[in-house]
Amino acid sequence: MTILSRLAALLLALLLGACGKEPFYQEQAYVFGTQVDVSIYGADETKARAATVAVMHEFQRLHDMLHAWKPSELSELNAAIAQGRSKQVSPELAAMLKDAAQVSVQSGGLFNPAIGGLIQTWGFQADDFQPVLPDAKKVAALVKAKPQLSDLSILSHIAWKTVSSRNRAVKLDLGGYAKGYALDRAAAILKQQGIHNALINIGGNVMALGARGARPWMVGIQHPRRSGPLAILELRDGEAIGTSGDYQRYFDLDGKRYCHLIDPRSGYPVQDVQAVTILVRGEHAGLRSDSNSKPLFIAGTQGWRDAAHDILLEEALLIDGQGVVHLTASMQKRLKFTDEATRREVVQ
Repeated sequence: MTILSRLAALLLALLLGACGKEPFYQEQAYVFGTQVDVSIYGADETKARAATVAVMHEFQRLHDMLHAWKPSELSELNAAIAQGRSKQVSPELAAMLKDAAQVSVQSGGLFNPAIGGLIQTWGFQADDFQPVLPDAKKVAALVKAKPQLSDLSILSHIAWKTVSSRNRAVKLDLGGYAKGYALDRAAAILKQQGIHNALINIGGNVMALGARGARPWMVGIQHPRRSGPLAILELRDGEAIGTSGDYQRYFDLDGKRYCHLIDPRSGYPVQDVQAVTILVRGEHAGLRSDSNSKPLFIAGTQGWRDAAHDILLEEALLIDGQGVVHLTASMQKRLKFTDEATRREVVQ
């Protein structure tokens, strides 16, 4: 059983504990390269099932549209950019690129969906990862090319958009954006379907709607090196958590772990950080739970607090390479650690 599977099983146990005859519906699937769960409380099974089907269809649509290396609207755009051509895209994709560009600027470029070339060079645009280091000269050349979303030009027409790039090194990978976007879309669909209490989990990015009856939704934060949760928190209506970790997409070589979270400044995977978890609320909470965890991870132990400040995050934690949990005082107030002996350093 994978770490994500164990987390899903734990989450299910938490949700179902002492549920009696309370109306509860849950469905799982595999999309975006990870396990997704939709849990609904307080609706009859027919209504809950129909709403969940609509959400799963939306997840699959987004997966098919945004896949970075298999045939998709995004991969077709990447091919055009590499050839120096402009490409007509859907208004939805154009809006995503504009929004992601704003997030990238806010993060000081640490969140950079234009570095798909580096991700591919490291072998992470694949279903299986080989423990092989890339050519250092190729990595250096991609870093020197400085691909950024600001290289894109998006022209608007009546019913469609045209995207071009002044930099052919731009290769788009929205893997750090798509899950959060999908969370927000799922929440909107559930509300449209008359669902007011639900928990949506996309591989560790989790959003809550309403509550689980008289109790809040309970969510576990995965321990990056052991099965089971590091901590538990109550997730309130409209809140979302997002986790970026080195334990999902990685390979080990010569005693060192190389994960898919790459620092665009160096071209190399971030070292000495095991995981980052953030808690957000308000408009676009799902999207922020996904995109805003990456800058903190890349900034590392020395820079994560400043990175959080830059993107207005108050509740966040980082687990360093030695397993020490660095967290804000606001985040500590929301957590119950499963092991009180967990080493912690609280910052303001």
